[in-house]
Amino acid sequence: QVQLVESGGGLVQAGGSLRLSCAVSGRTISRYAMGWFRQAPGQDREFVATIDPSGGSTHYEDSVKVRFAISRNNAENTVYLHMYSLKPEDTAVYYCALDQHSGRVAVHSTEYTYWGQGTQVTVSS
Repeated sequence: QVQLVESGGGLVQAGGSLRLSCAVSGRTISRYAMGWFRQAPGQDREFVATIDPSGGSTHYEDSVKVRFAISRNNAENTVYLHMYSLKPEDTAVYYCALDQHSGRVAVHSTEYTYWGQGTQVTVSS
């Protein structure tokens, strides 16, 4: 059984930083692209960042491109999302996901097979 467990969310002031973690069990992630998505209240889930299996290729949603960084530690089966200069509009539930079909970065939620339960990030102004 594949499980993804996010952690690291919380309440932070605008301009602050957080690091989200996604620990995966039941599947070795070294062969798979991983991604982060987020969903704000009343809005659709949106793509945030993705990383290929080796960690050599990443892709970001435009609004987070210079503020967020996705990374992975395949030995620890964990993916991270480093978030800097947070803004109130970054407030959302953040989800990590595993794409078991392709070995490249993936930006569409439909490409992902497994999802975590999400972690809340709240940025106060």
